Amino acid sequence: MSHIRESDRFETRAIHAGQEANPENGAIMTPVYFTSTYKQDAPAKPRGGYEYSRTSNPTRTALQENLAALEGGLFGLCFSSGLAATNALLDRLVPGDHVVAGNDLYGGTYRIFKRVFERYGIRFTFVDTTEPAQVERALEAATKYVYIETPSNPLLRLTDVAAIATITKRAKKLLVVDNTFATPYLQQPLALGADIVLHSLTKYLGGHSDVVGGALILNDASLRDELAFFQNAVGGTPGPMDCFLVLRGTKTLGVRMDRHGANALAIARYLEKHPLVDRVIYPGLESHAQHGLAKRQMKNFGGMVSFEMKGGVAAGNAVASNTRLFTLAESLGGVESLIETPPSMTHASIPAETRRAAGLADGLVRLSVGIEHVDDLVADLGQALDKARTASPAGAAR
Repeated sequence: MSHIRESDRFETRAIHAGQEANPENGAIMTPVYFTSTYKQDAPAKPRGGYEYSRTSNPTRTALQENLAALEGGLFGLCFSSGLAATNALLDRLVPGDHVVAGNDLYGGTYRIFKRVFERYGIRFTFVDTTEPAQVERALEAATKYVYIETPSNPLLRLTDVAAIATITKRAKKLLVVDNTFATPYLQQPLALGADIVLHSLTKYLGGHSDVVGGALILNDASLRDELAFFQNAVGGTPGPMDCFLVLRGTKTLGVRMDRHGANALAIARYLEKHPLVDRVIYPGLESHAQHGLAKRQMKNFGGMVSFEMKGGVAAGNAVASNTRLFTLAESLGGVESLIETPPSMTHASIPAETRRAAGLADGLVRLSVGIEHVDDLVADLGQALDKARTASPAGAAR
């Protein structure tokens, strides 16, 4: 990163950090190093520290440096998925250790907490992290992490990272922030006091729905070494082509997030006025409970919108099943728009009573708003909402 300066802005770092032109031939794109092993200069003397690609690979190194620069961190570690990154965090824990986590989490995160690591004696307490006092009350001597998503998935609740960081630093606990929905372009948790930032690279950072990956970004060298041990020992590492695809994605992250955010805000405002929609959840709306925090903590409000239909489950399913441009699919963050119903799709692993207690209604619909022309997206939702009228008693009454 020798040609990158501290004063270089985000969009410049996204294109150049970790990515020098090839010294042998001047190629400006990072090579994809399809190799499992490396010639050593002498026994136990690997060249440049590369000896086996599970441990390190030059394409992965470039991506790790790029992501660290974007998050304002010193170290990045990449994994084969966001859950592999979460697994590495949990691998540090031993029976009896405790984690305080948000009660509105991605279903896969909840699953690995409750159905995998809880079996090994790791304890988890789920609280509403939008209220810092709840987090503070849940802390124990054995607490190792406070784990939050902001905005959360799928209810788009915002947690005040700086306020939680004040609590965790005072208690000498580590604060982990899943920054997948916001991306480092919109929000930088390390600058707000977090200790570790987690990403599903599959989403906005990859940006094209063609790669699965995860990452951890942090500043503490000894903690980085400890996590790198589990990265290597467990082996949940990405292949070089996966790393190349994410590097391709980060180059355009800024311009994509600007368009995602503009489209999502327009769609949220449209839905908020629609007679069949009961509630719209989007941090950019004045009606959002943490709208003021969103304006302070984020550059813009992101590309995710959730809403509840007045007709409940049947109406929500009807909307999700009748769009033309919004594809009915899991995941998020690609250039194309997606629609899904979290209770039956991405969050089905969370028991219904737990979902409902956290405010996740059975009829919730989640949109990942892409970068298509906003007028086409609004028209598509409009025709799907019209078709939902027949599925909804409330709609039929109108």
